[in-house]
Amino acid sequence: MIVDLANVSGSASYDFRITTADFELDTPGVALKSDVHVTCDIDRNIVETHVRGMIEADAEIDCTRCLQPVAEQLQIPFDVSFVAPEAFSDESEVELKESDLGVDVVEGEQIDLKELAREQILLSLPEQVVCREDCKGLCEKCGVNRNTDECRCGGDDIDPRWAALKGLK
Repeated sequence: MIVDLANVSGSASYDFRITTADFELDTPGVALKSDVHVTCDIDRNIVETHVRGMIEADAEIDCTRCLQPVAEQLQIPFDVSFVAPEAFSDESEVELKESDLGVDVVEGEQIDLKELAREQILLSLPEQVVCREDCKGLCEKCGVNRNTDECRCGGDDIDPRWAALKGLK
């Protein structure tokens, strides 16, 4: 959804859905299972434009240990500011404050809310997801899921580089 900032004077509210067919995360191990629901308010003044809102969607994220899909309900609040390129500093070395991390440069007079939602989802995805705390993961040799099957590849194999240390106790 493209918002033409020339038509926004003061503030405006948006509430829309993006279907999974129209929304690509391009991230292995993450699949959206429902439409992405975005609600946001845009406040525009002379210097910057603030976009605040909430993104909601159902997703499946692969377990970090065993690669089984884990259902996650995404509820992502966001607060992003956009400034014109001339309001952004051209200096090569500038000390950034934490508040500067939510500021982006907008080229022209349009903001793509679909791309903003995609970016916020990617930034908010957890680094590691486990299906359960005691997940045993996959066997590094045969690849069997150790939560559901017994591994028969024999875990007594020792890396030859460490074989000399086996006799030490």
